[in-house]
Amino acid sequence: MLVRDAMSTVVLTIGPAHTLRQAAALMSAHRVGAAVVLDPDGTGIGILTERDVLNSVGLGQDPDTEHAHAHTTTDVVFAAPSWALEEAAVAMAHGGFRHLIVLDRGEPAGVVSVRDIIRCWAPERRRAQQVPA
Repeated sequence: MLVRDAMSTVVLTIGPAHTLRQAAALMSAHRVGAAVVLDPDGTGIGILTERDVLNSVGLGQDPDTEHAHAHTTTDVVFAAPSWALEEAAVAMAHGGFRHLIVLDRGEPAGVVSVRDIIRCWAPERRRAQQVPA
């Protein structure tokens, strides 16, 4: 199974000037755990995750004054739609993160998460266990 089969094609994009509250509200409304941060004048493509927002709030920072750019990961590992899910899982495990931005021809085409991979693998594992030898 490939990344294109598992990824969410709902790509929430925000700008670096969004506050963390705005980002959290958008992530909640779109039911996603990460937003792609597009900064054409700065670092390019980054990612802001629910964990980034949680860490900021946990430190006592104000989500109404903290901006996405201060919490965005810019050293991003990107996946291709043609990657095997195993390759995406290895990249996530190696990097210690739960989301990969999927680029197609240099543009964000989706996001694949650990949850997406598990959703794909769980039915496959059940089918494999049910096949008599």
